[in-house]
Amino acid sequence: MTDDPHGSEPVQVRSPLQGVVVAALPEGATVAAGRQVVVVESMKMEHVVAAPASGRVSGLRGVLGQAVAVGDLLCSLDPVTVHEPATGTTSAPQGERPELRELRERKLLLQDAGREAAVQRRHGAGRRTVREDLADLLDEGSWVEYGGLAVAAQRARRSAEELRTRTPADGLIAGLGRVNGDLFPDDRAQCAVLAYDYTVLAGTQGTVGHLKTDRFLEVVERLRIPVVLFAEGGGGRPGDSDYPVVSGLHTTSFSGWAALSGLVPRIGIVSGRCFAGNAALLGCSDVVVATRTATVGMGGPAMIEGGGLGTYTPEEVGPVEVQAANGVLDVVVDDDAAAVATAKQVLGYFQGALPGGGGCADQERLRGVLPPERSRAYDVREVLALLADPGSVTELRAAFAPGMVTALARLDGRPVGVLANDPRHLAGAITSDGADKAARFLQLCDAFDLPVLTLVDTPGMMVGPDAERTALVRHTSRLFVTGASLTVPVVSVVLRKAYGLGAQAMALGSTRAPLLTVAWPSAELGAMGVEGAVKLALRRELEALQDSGERQQLLDTVVADQYDRGRALSVATAFEIDDVIDPADTRETVLAVLRSAGPAPARTGRKRVIDTW
Repeated sequence: MTDDPHGSEPVQVRSPLQGVVVAALPEGATVAAGRQVVVVESMKMEHVVAAPASGRVSGLRGVLGQAVAVGDLLCSLDPVTVHEPATGTTSAPQGERPELRELRERKLLLQDAGREAAVQRRHGAGRRTVREDLADLLDEGSWVEYGGLAVAAQRARRSAEELRTRTPADGLIAGLGRVNGDLFPDDRAQCAVLAYDYTVLAGTQGTVGHLKTDRFLEVVERLRIPVVLFAEGGGGRPGDSDYPVVSGLHTTSFSGWAALSGLVPRIGIVSGRCFAGNAALLGCSDVVVATRTATVGMGGPAMIEGGGLGTYTPEEVGPVEVQAANGVLDVVVDDDAAAVATAKQVLGYFQGALPGGGGCADQERLRGVLPPERSRAYDVREVLALLADPGSVTELRAAFAPGMVTALARLDGRPVGVLANDPRHLAGAITSDGADKAARFLQLCDAFDLPVLTLVDTPGMMVGPDAERTALVRHTSRLFVTGASLTVPVVSVVLRKAYGLGAQAMALGSTRAPLLTVAWPSAELGAMGVEGAVKLALRRELEALQDSGERQQLLDTVVADQYDRGRALSVATAFEIDDVIDPADTRETVLAVLRSAGPAPARTGRKRVIDTW
């Protein structure tokens, strides 16, 4: 350093705030411009006063412990040139700061890389970790986690170190991310995730986990974005000790999750064991995807045995073959990877239309898809596969009420819900279970603005004493009520049989209820099955004929006449349906109506509850 050759005036250093001097360079010390001269403490915060120019400290007035006001003179700096680090300056800290190192170490415990033993056990059981599932589900780099540093409420039982290493996130992973971002813009790709981690206390629901769930569900409600739930876990956890919980019945996680019904799509994934509280959340989901190894129940083996109801293994409580047949599960797949892939496809229906459409099969094949014999059964899924974009169909609850088909699909990239009768099961007659299945599906479509296509081939409602023992009147009536409340566009296509109340229910109560009701030339419509109707109408005439041959001839003649009157082309002349179309034109006809209906209406603040029954 040298004296300033120009002899400039000293530079005054003044206090920028009110406070107390807690550090200062000594008289005669030199300092480079921008370096610390004085430190003033105010409200327990230290503020560095830097040198406005290089110089030598003189006229020091800011002594330690001295109170200063804004603008008070602290010292002067006599002009000198400083060529090297000045006296009293500090260099930048070297290496990683300790608090950042601690944070990094804690965050590592949230990753599989930081929990090798738990990951090895999971892989040894042939399963992926939930973190691997999340990486598969979400777009890379989009994850924002909530409450990852939380630990189980067991400080009275475990050390802080054990809680950090053994109970990361309290076994419940919550966060935001993007799904299908390669197909949809950011605003439609946003998604929330709640995931129970089975490697942490068997995925049980802890006190802190419930607090996280409650907080996160509030966020989801504000954002109005879909949620994917990974539900594997053992239900409520009895071992938490940090909070004065007696019954735990005040927990709001279940009401919060249920309150999202009809507000945002909720997709549940279950693989492995899922009992009690975990199963309750799963059952409230809108669509449930399960692997073949899953077992689901409202009570696990310990609860069953505790109730004196016997001893069972977890796999005996609610295996897939039971829960799929009774309608608990929507889609059953082979493994975790397939479950995530299915969840992404299902989520895509709620995210909107795909740009550019999806192509289709040769539509002329629809002309021959139905057998020429009017009483020959066929698989209506073949019709749907030809109508829909290739690879776009996801059938829901296929093993439950198989006479009623419910599926999500795409037509030229547009997501739609499809409701169809399967004549291979009771000729497509509507049972109590079938009516419930259809009604809930229509509610799902209406809640999230999915247009509906109904493919009708039914002899009507199922009849008989056995059917009535299932409360048929109550269940089938529900289908009419649900249909009448729909607000989304609906198109009905009569493929073959359309008789009685069953056919009306498939058309929301009337052939006038859909935006368009059309029929294929193979269709036949009537108030009830022709043979039964004729026998009822001609009962006296038939009884009056003594000769059985004459009775049969009269019956055959009238039946043939009624069939001719009920053919689609005849019904169209009375304008009881809107048109009869070439089967090959079905796809474009439906799309034309959906295009006319325009985009789905904005549903800000609107919610339609979806029954779980």
